[in-house]
Amino acid sequence: MLIFVDGLGVGDGGPDDPTRTYGGDLFDWSRTPAAWKPIDACLGVSGVPQSATGQTSLFTGRNAQAALGHHATGFPGPVVRDLLREHSILKTLTAHGRSATFLNAFRPLFWELSEAKRWTLSASTVANLAAGLPFCTLDDLRAERSVYQDVTNADLQTRGFDVPLWTPEHAGRVLARNVERFDFTLFEYFKTDKAGHTQNRERCESVLGELDAFVRSHLEHAPEGTLTLLTSDHGNIEDLGTRSHTANPVALMAWGPCSAEVLSACEQLTDIAPRVLEYLDAM
Repeated sequence: MLIFVDGLGVGDGGPDDPTRTYGGDLFDWSRTPAAWKPIDACLGVSGVPQSATGQTSLFTGRNAQAALGHHATGFPGPVVRDLLREHSILKTLTAHGRSATFLNAFRPLFWELSEAKRWTLSASTVANLAAGLPFCTLDDLRAERSVYQDVTNADLQTRGFDVPLWTPEHAGRVLARNVERFDFTLFEYFKTDKAGHTQNRERCESVLGELDAFVRSHLEHAPEGTLTLLTSDHGNIEDLGTRSHTANPVALMAWGPCSAEVLSACEQLTDIAPRVLEYLDAM
């Protein structure tokens, strides 16, 4: 299980760092009960890490920043997209006979887009397209075979969709149950990045609390023997002193079998995908 959390860096614990004040300890790096380590998200490229290149480096194990020559924000452009087409972890696993899924539910609008347009969306979307895997629908969500990006479905209800409202704990249980269906499961959570850009402490603390409850519930209910990893693409929410991303390291958190070995082997974003492939014997 790889839980990708957008915009969650390791801050300095100062007054502008809501990971110290949100009310939980999972993402308070001074006292988290999890096994974790800070890893590099800059990858030898000057400037502040951004989403398109950071996520691609995470999902492929290839240094997208170096390939492009700079950090790229937003959705992947042609050069970065080609890395995902060729080296998506979902594609590599599928090619080696492993079952994999991108568990996020998509709204009906996604299927109204042309295929060409879909290839211009987020790194995770392109990674799934490259593997030729199906995308989860709102019917999958209602059947508890999928989880929406906000985990509670509140955003979907606001948009008028007939879906149940979940607690973060319930969403964590749904995530955990679906782990049994696949060799590898990817879930993306990006409310952290959106909250960080607002510099609103109350909103950031609320999002961190929701994520804390969601992850804890998943860990409590995940099948025995599940290796769960959580990491990010760049910093943001940990520093309310800036509206932009940060060059802080990101955390790699690990629970379950071989977690210590995985942590020991990873120093930067590009190390994670190879370790997952190695763990699943898909190198």
